[in-house]
Amino acid sequence: MTGFRYGCAAICFFAVLFFGISLRESLSGEGSGLCVQSAPALKAETTPLSSAKQYFAPLFKIRILKMYPHDPEAFTQGLVFANGFLYESTGLNGKSSLRKVELETGRVIKKYSLSPRYFAEGLTLWNGSAVQLTWKSGKGFVYNLESFAVEREFKYHGEGWGLTQDGKSLIMSNGTEELLFLDPVRLVPQRSLRVVDKGRPVLLLNELEYIKGEIFANIWQKDVIAIISPKTGEVTGWLDMSDLRKELPSGSNAEALNGIAYDADKGRIFVTGKLWPVLFEIEIINK
Repeated sequence: MTGFRYGCAAICFFAVLFFGISLRESLSGEGSGLCVQSAPALKAETTPLSSAKQYFAPLFKIRILKMYPHDPEAFTQGLVFANGFLYESTGLNGKSSLRKVELETGRVIKKYSLSPRYFAEGLTLWNGSAVQLTWKSGKGFVYNLESFAVEREFKYHGEGWGLTQDGKSLIMSNGTEELLFLDPVRLVPQRSLRVVDKGRPVLLLNELEYIKGEIFANIWQKDVIAIISPKTGEVTGWLDMSDLRKELPSGSNAEALNGIAYDADKGRIFVTGKLWPVLFEIEIINK
């Protein structure tokens, strides 16, 4: 009888373990493209960061300056501001796209839909082109910024998450603590950078934006943005973004915070999230 009980316990343990792994994969916002659309959304962590002990670098608050409409069906993966418009990459298999969006109204004025087999991810602009990653396909696309025609494709190892550029290199995240710097012409790795907060690796780096010599990075499933030194990989500060979620309309299907864009001409910072009906213009306070 004892052996029977141990056997049943073992079977139950492995069943729970298997089910937990499968459920985590299916619910992941960056998860399997085969099941993410039918699975319920996994809400982002909204624990007040002021009382959290897991951040070592200084924690800063933000102030909302303005709110703009944003397509609540857009699963935002990449966001860029240029030439007076937002350029946005949206994800999910069958819904992935490249978009040109009017800031003030949120109106999509140009859109390219990817093949359903691709789950679009990060986006940046380079020399009159838009460069877009995909999640697990190991393939990226380069588009003409005016026509959205595909100019070329490129390959990379591992997953594609966020993308930005510093004027010399493209900077790519892959969901780990590592950032890859790519040659912007050949689109091959130049070097890698490990991101740490006082020596501790910072995992799940997602959407990226280069702002005034620093890399801003969403952390997947957390209402926080890391500010990273591109030279050392050290996190120099954290932005507490939890107040934004309080401004979202009740009943919205808002998922993870994701999407950072910078207007270099006017010094404006824009942020949004996956399935968020609002895009925010913010400023950093007490930094």
